[in-house]
Amino acid sequence: MSPLKGQLMIDLTGTDLKCDERKLLSNSCVGGVILFERNFIDQKQICGLVRQIRDIKPNLLIAVDQEGGRVQRFKRGFTKLPANQRIGDLVNEDKKQGMSLCHEIGWLMASEILACGIDISFAPVVDVDRRLSKVIGDRAFSDEPDIVVAATDAYINGMHEAGMAVTAKHFPGHGGVEADSHYEAPVDQRTLAELESRDLKPYMSLASKFDAVMPAHITFPRIDSQSVGFSFYWLNNVLRTGYGFKGIIFSDDLSMVAANVAGTYKDRAQLALMAGCDMILICNSRLGALEVIDYLESFRSVETRPYKSMMAKRAPTWSHLKASNRYSKIVQTLEKLFG
Repeated sequence: MSPLKGQLMIDLTGTDLKCDERKLLSNSCVGGVILFERNFIDQKQICGLVRQIRDIKPNLLIAVDQEGGRVQRFKRGFTKLPANQRIGDLVNEDKKQGMSLCHEIGWLMASEILACGIDISFAPVVDVDRRLSKVIGDRAFSDEPDIVVAATDAYINGMHEAGMAVTAKHFPGHGGVEADSHYEAPVDQRTLAELESRDLKPYMSLASKFDAVMPAHITFPRIDSQSVGFSFYWLNNVLRTGYGFKGIIFSDDLSMVAANVAGTYKDRAQLALMAGCDMILICNSRLGALEVIDYLESFRSVETRPYKSMMAKRAPTWSHLKASNRYSKIVQTLEKLFG
């Protein structure tokens, strides 16, 4: 037995590193860290925290959820980003101009995050929804699949131009159930044919452009008995074989209530990795993370896709970014359109 290297992404408790966190980040099983609003004070502080992390492990994958709207972890010193739905509505009104704006917002969001030394924002949300889902709602571009595809395509082109890999979430679609998987275990009774006519269209159309995908903690009993993030059928038969996806698969947070269907943290990690996840996330449960590290340290090595493909391709300095006419123009446009 030898440890499975770098397959765990963890969180941090505060705005600077604690002694136990420095030790944890040094562990060979930890390959990534995700930052939240609790880790943020302002632009200067977050850049300093990232440098502390890099000093411990330079190649650690650092992530954040910087979607815009109600899911924007970094605010002070960063551009206020609109919810995706507001952008999607502009695409619906004028496709050409709306997609141009999507591209620029994708570029802007990614550029600001990259300027901090962070590799990725887990974006974009490609769920198809407007008001049904408690957890998605206006995080989705639209409840019209074709609008979601068009907006997503433009947004990821902007992210790629900035130098950031994209993560489409939440496969195969969280917009068809009301329940919030953070607090309960959603069950969706739709068939695969029904999903392919709606929620799965972004994956069917754009799988080759996605660098990574994050599955939802949802069970579709008419398709497979396992929750998607623990399902070999969903992640391999549908996503990889069916749609030709070749990128990285991140689990959603295994501390979410919906992940309880898989058992202990060790069980959740084992099932997610066996199903095809390349990196698993455990946030808001240090005991859970430690349990999984113990498991990974005794895990027989297996071939996994190199998550280093998700590392930043380039990063502007904040001074260079803010001095650019393009940056100023898009910031002014957002202020004019969305306040």
